[in-house]
Amino acid sequence: MNTATDVLVVGAGIVGLAHAVEALERGLAVTVVERDARAVGASVRNFGHACVTGQSGDLAVLAHMARERWLELDDRAGLGARATGGLAVARHATELAVLEELAAIRPGEVELRTAAQVRTELPGGGAGDVVGGAALRADLRVDPRVTVARLAAWVDAQDRAQVRFGTAYLGFDGTRAHTSRGTIEAGRVIVCVGHDLDHLLPELAEEHRVQRCALQMARAADPGTVVAPAVLTATSLLRYPAFAETAAAGALRTRMAADRPDLLAIDANVMFTQRPDGTLLIGDSHHTDRTVGPFLDEAVTETLRAEAARIMGLDELRIIERWQGVYASSALHPYLVAEPEEHLSVRIVTSGVGMTIAHGLARRHFPT
Repeated sequence: MNTATDVLVVGAGIVGLAHAVEALERGLAVTVVERDARAVGASVRNFGHACVTGQSGDLAVLAHMARERWLELDDRAGLGARATGGLAVARHATELAVLEELAAIRPGEVELRTAAQVRTELPGGGAGDVVGGAALRADLRVDPRVTVARLAAWVDAQDRAQVRFGTAYLGFDGTRAHTSRGTIEAGRVIVCVGHDLDHLLPELAEEHRVQRCALQMARAADPGTVVAPAVLTATSLLRYPAFAETAAAGALRTRMAADRPDLLAIDANVMFTQRPDGTLLIGDSHHTDRTVGPFLDEAVTETLRAEAARIMGLDELRIIERWQGVYASSALHPYLVAEPEEHLSVRIVTSGVGMTIAHGLARRHFPT
């Protein structure tokens, strides 16, 4: 392992790797250290969906910056990024009203679809009560189980770069970073450890109210049909700000509280994406606490499975894997940019949009 570098990045998830890429873009030598043998955190436990269209304001700017970088890196590193967009499915007039309002605000990026058009995109022909939907043109998809590993390998193969797994970061004294495999001279350290910020900088985590958001997800067997876009539903329209900030979203929330309190009770975002092997990534529920328990509630998984099956129009949707995802969450802001000490920076996404904005965050907020 090189014992001197311009930039030391702590964490080989998508946020850490995005900052490593940005360091290389700026002509800097970079070393990434990751305590695990490979990335196994939030970056690999998600849908692999860059929900660009669903962002608003500052997040939308970062998401579009990130989209540009994703496509650049796909050309250079073969990450498997696919510009297949997203599909928001509407099964009620209140859902369609949200999509119609956003389509009027963002013509070309949000394109309305008829019920018949939506059904052609769904396994099983879709639910019988589909009333329409919208194509989300800017959204991207990657396979989360391989993309982050490919990006780490690409970074490691570049001149003046290295990625060292199985190497825990222990601290920084201003010029030297201490790791479980020795000392590294570093001009700057960038900490990108997501929800584990409290393990390294507990006071900073407390100041910014960084907690852990645990979610339940599952993988379903291949339905035998290609599902090109990421598929979003009514609960997605209440979660992502571009939809949730529309005037029509209030009526949707009121109706969902009356008709589907079971989904709101688990803070569901019912959506799914398809991996290259045909299996479907389905989710998800949300629960936030400083420390989250490891146990999965089968009733929650069944609620998500059953709702996804209904949306697809399938009588059966067989689950073949279940897991818990965990990401950093803060009620104060969707990402954290901090400089707790000289030459020590912190960059984490404190919401569920790491895959969506990480590259934009690195491009805009790379420490100087």
